[in-house]
Amino acid sequence: MRVDRIAVDGTHVRVSSIGAPGDRAFVLVAGLGIASTYYERLAPHLNENGPVHALDLPGFAGVPRFRGGVSIERYADAVEKVIDDLRLHDPVLIGHSMGTQVVTEVAARRPEISDLVLISPVLDPAARTVPKAALRFLRSAVHEPSAVRWHAVTAYALCGWHWFRKVLPKMIAYPIEDRAGDVQAHTLVVRGEHDALVPRAWVRRLARALPYAVLREVADGAHSVMHAQADAVAQLAVAHVEGRLPDRGVSSLQRVRDDSTASDLDRLSVTDRWLVVKSRFMELAGMAKGDDEQLEAAKSAHAVAMADNDRIPVDPEQREAVVETVAPERRGDRRPF
Repeated sequence: MRVDRIAVDGTHVRVSSIGAPGDRAFVLVAGLGIASTYYERLAPHLNENGPVHALDLPGFAGVPRFRGGVSIERYADAVEKVIDDLRLHDPVLIGHSMGTQVVTEVAARRPEISDLVLISPVLDPAARTVPKAALRFLRSAVHEPSAVRWHAVTAYALCGWHWFRKVLPKMIAYPIEDRAGDVQAHTLVVRGEHDALVPRAWVRRLARALPYAVLREVADGAHSVMHAQADAVAQLAVAHVEGRLPDRGVSSLQRVRDDSTASDLDRLSVTDRWLVVKSRFMELAGMAKGDDEQLEAAKSAHAVAMADNDRIPVDPEQREAVVETVAPERRGDRRPF
């Protein structure tokens, strides 16, 4: 993992990258108040097909906030600046929750973007009030795994109530369906089966507003489906980019299932558990302090610990270097992670 900063409008965007430059890249944008760690399980699967850049936007994950007013459009400006500074040619834009609004705005401005993935897109007109949106969010949260809840609590703490309260009304008011008509990209829309915040009727309506859209629903998933069912979502995204997803029309919401991605620490070896837990606290400390080197080490350690569990090969020398940096007390343990 590499962590960089790109200057944007008086602050910066933190970019966590994996994979060598040169191939077509994936750009991942998380939701309201959320850190790029929500994509920690999706990114390695996508990396098998191209470099991945996961963004921490201003005001989230310890990144300094914008000064003055804030809007979805301003966040889209920031993402465009990242695309231009990294010199990415036709990247695949992937957004989750509020991030779907941001990447839709970017794609609407840039007709050269050819592929878009919207995961749990928000928010349908019937839920565009704080009480209604909050109730739906809580109904969906019941179905989230413990790891996602941990990410949410820590991410919201770093975001802070003041900034969250400032951005929330902008997310609720943004009419994503109105901008969808200006998107030229082929779009994959994904929802989790138990996502009360993103009803089936809504994704069908949004798909009809897009010039080209394919719909999929992940069985047993909730709002943060890209974490708990990362393997299935990654396969859908790659198949979509490669043009291998059959299109049965927006009235069809074909279901897929993911039985391969583990999410519990008890499925890991003792060494892996220690590496995951230690890297998680190191990452939080790195975000709070703005220490990019600590973030790089922590994110790399977590990726190494989870890789074999998700059937992703890791070079043994890279693995050893990561363990030596993050958990030297475990360097004598030669068991596979």
